[in-house]
Amino acid sequence: MAVCYDNLWKLLIDKKLKRTDLKQLCGISSNVLVKLGKDEPVSIEPIEKICLTLECRIEDIMEIVSNDACNEQ
Repeated sequence: MAVCYDNLWKLLIDKKLKRTDLKQLCGISSNVLVKLGKDEPVSIEPIEKICLTLECRIEDIMEIVSNDACNEQ
């Protein structure tokens, strides 16, 4: 199983935000942003910050998928 953040990137497009905007608005580190970009797991704290800032639920920004299924969607 793998983590997929494609929903987050789609949400940012809908809100007309860039990844750097997300970093600044949420107060997450560059390392977290890089991990999100590589579909790597991150702790729940930055996920919580993103959800609170974007006023969304966890499932609106991430999902657990079978390996290699993330970028096929």
